[in-house]
This record gives sequence, C-alpha cells and structure tokens, in this order.
Amino acid sequence: MTSTLTPPDSSTEADRLPADLPPNAGRAATGIAIVLVAQLMFVLDATVVNVALPQIDTALGFGPASLSWVLNAFTLAFGGLLLLGGRLGDVFGRRRMFLAGLSVFAIASLLGGLAQTPEMLVLARAAQGAGAALAAPGVLALLMTSAPDEPARLRALALFGAVSSAGMSIGLLLGGAVTDLGSWRWTMFINVPIAVGVLVLAPRFVDETARRPGRFDVVGAVTATGGAVAIVWSLIGAPEHGWGSARTLLGLLSGVLLLVVLGVTERRVAHPLLRPALLRSRQRVGGLAVMALVFGGQLSMFFLAVQFIEHDLGFGPMASGLAFLPLTVGIFATSRVTPRIMAAVGPLPMIALGAVGLSASFAWLSTLDAGDSYVSGILGPMVLNGLSAGIAFMPITSTVLGGVEPEHAGAASGLLQTFQQLGGAVGLAVIVSVYAAGSVPGEFLPGAQAAFLTSATMAALAGVAGVAALARRRPAPVPA
Repeated sequence: MTSTLTPPDSSTEADRLPADLPPNAGRAATGIAIVLVAQLMFVLDATVVNVALPQIDTALGFGPASLSWVLNAFTLAFGGLLLLGGRLGDVFGRRRMFLAGLSVFAIASLLGGLAQTPEMLVLARAAQGAGAALAAPGVLALLMTSAPDEPARLRALALFGAVSSAGMSIGLLLGGAVTDLGSWRWTMFINVPIAVGVLVLAPRFVDETARRPGRFDVVGAVTATGGAVAIVWSLIGAPEHGWGSARTLLGLLSGVLLLVVLGVTERRVAHPLLRPALLRSRQRVGGLAVMALVFGGQLSMFFLAVQFIEHDLGFGPMASGLAFLPLTVGIFATSRVTPRIMAAVGPLPMIALGAVGLSASFAWLSTLDAGDSYVSGILGPMVLNGLSAGIAFMPITSTVLGGVEPEHAGAASGLLQTFQQLGGAVGLAVIVSVYAAGSVPGEFLPGAQAAFLTSATMAALAGVAGVAALARRRPAPVPA
C-alpha cells in the first residue's frame, strides 16, 4: 500500500527531519499510534466500569453476588478466546481479524450502554471480551510490521508496555470522570467513537500481514478455548465458593485436562493452533511466568488500593480515578527511556530492578494504618509502582516475542496475553482469598495488609523467574 502522506516541499520542514529517517516513517508512526489506541481501549475496559459499579447496581438491580459478573464476563471471554484469536489472525490476516474483533467490540459497547436488564449488560460485556480477544493478539504483530526499523520496534514495544500497564489506572480515571459528569452508561458508549475512528483509519495506515496457509486446527481451538475458560471461571469464583469446593476443583481439573489434550494434539497436527516450539525456549517460558506473576500482583493495586481510597479516605469516583494519576504518569515517563536502557544493558537487569521496585511498593502499602492520608500512605508507593512497572513491562514483552517467526507472531502474542489474563485471574483470586481470611467486619486494613504482602511476594517471585530464565548458563568445563 502506498503512502497517502505527501512529503514536505519546503526546505525548512525538510531540514528539521533526521537525515536517516526511514521511508514512510510518518505513515508508520501513524499506524502504530492507531493500533495503540485500540490496545488502550481493550486494556482500560477491564477497569473502566469499576468505579461505576454502585450506580450500575442501583440502575439495573443487580444482586450482591451477581454484580461481579459485570467485570468477570469480560475477563472470562477475553482470557478464554485469546489463543483462538491469535491463530485466526495468523490464518486469515492480522489486520482483518483486528478490524473484525474491533467491530464486535464496538457493537457490544453500544448494546452494553443501552442495556435495560442485568442479563443484557453481562452478555454485552462477554461480547466485548470476545471482540477484544479476536483483535488484541494482532496488536503486537501489527506494531512490529508497522515499525520501519529496530529502534522503532523497541519504541513501539515500550509504548505497548506503557499502554498495557497504565490502561487499568486510566480506566479508573476515565470511569470516574464519565460517571460523575454523566452516567455509568458512558463507560460503555465512550468506546464507540474511538472504535469507529480506528476502524476508519487503520486500513489506510496499517498494512495487512501475510496469511499462513493451512487447515484450521479445530480440536486445538476447542481445547485451548475450553481449557482457558474453565481455569479462568474456576479462579474467578474461588474466593466466593472456596478453593477446596467442588466447583473450583472440578473446574480447574477440567481446564488442566483440556490443556493436556491440547498439548498432545498440537504435537500431531500439521498446522497447530499453538506451536509447541514456542514453549521450548527457556527465555520465553520464563518471560511468560514473569508476566503472569507481575500482572497478578499488580491487580492488588486496583482491587485493594481503590477500596482504601474510596472507603477509608472518602474519595468520590472522579477523585478516586485522579488518585491513580501518579502511577499512570510514572509508567509513561519511564517508557520514554526504557528502549535506550534496554539497548545498553539488556532485559535481565531491567526485569530484576522492576520486580524489586514492584515488591517494595506493595510492601510499603502493607504498612498503611487508619491515620494515613493519601499523601502519607498512598502517593509514595504509587509513584514507585508506576516507575517499576514501566521499567519491567517492555523487556518482559520483548523476551517473550524475541525470535518468533513473523508468521507465528499472532499466536505468540495471544499466548503472552493469555498468560497475562490467567496471571491476573490467579493473582486476584489469591489476593481476595488472603484478604478475606484476615479481614475484620467493617474494617479494611487488617485483611489488606496481608494481601499487599502477598502481592509483594508475587513480584519478588517474578524477579526470581526472570533471573532464572535469562541468566547465562556457564559452559561446562572442558576435560583436561
């Protein structure tokens, strides 16, 4: 596709451009920006309705037990269908599936905003998750193919990490703003014009990727989707029903058995949904483990800290969203320098430093007491958390996607985001269980302190996993 941008004809403009600017750099930058806007929308949708849940409950009459499905329906569909979405992008073209998924997401957002019953809103949220799962695996692949050279790819990865890490806090900020200024329905409606804009601009600035011919792996699609859905569903309900309940244990067992069938199937079919070779790399497997642990621990920031800010400090929806602004700013500020740092030192020191910083931020939050204000108790840990997440996220992503053949980039991206979602589900389930075990009726802090320490442990384990995966092995001594 030829560029629709006209080159500058004035010498003044030309002189301001770098002499080594790659061809079509302006078009490539626009394409990267368009894809990142869609990624931000997918990520923030996991939390944008959080601060609006009381208003949703009042408007539609959810019961206490069923209100959580406004969040869980999105997570379940998104996490369960990511591998399938990645494979569909490899087979049919990533831009095509990106646009198809985005269309589903936009329509579901409109229907969710118009919902008049709890059932209609939950179904719309599930459809949003399905649309995001079809589109999201293609995001990383489209970023890589849109970037004209290696430095641009590193910058795109850093921005992807910043958007993905900060998206949840941006979701709280945006959700609080539109709920205070308008209605909870705008947490859904706001997606529609953004999605339409991306749908119009993406075909113009983002190139299609080559398709990977071959038969579609039906058994792999069913077992991968079924296994992921069963595991996420079981983990979502574990805090409510108990880790030892039949519902939790049977659900986890079913998910594991389906994934075992997937593993056996993928070794035998000619065109697997998930290439076993992707999991033969020690670095990639370690990177996936780091991603799951980091994302799982990070959810305590959005589940626990927001409760302290709203209930103990008395902040309203918009003020609660603004309270997370230091975290967001920290992530985006760090993302400006991470490509240069990684080029100089490599991914291992960055992952280790980021994990230490995240663990320290959660340990700091575990010292909260009833006399703390926002400045004395929350601001410092939040700034440290944002800076640390910004340092760690890009090298983790680079480690997982490094060395993947272009035709398998969609599957690798789907695998990365599946581990992110499963890590989030496991992390949140563990955090909620620890919080419930130590909680005192009517008090927030007793259970929260142990839960924050649990997040600190997850972040520390992420650092250990990163070192184990990326540390160079010493060569065996040569016999004399």
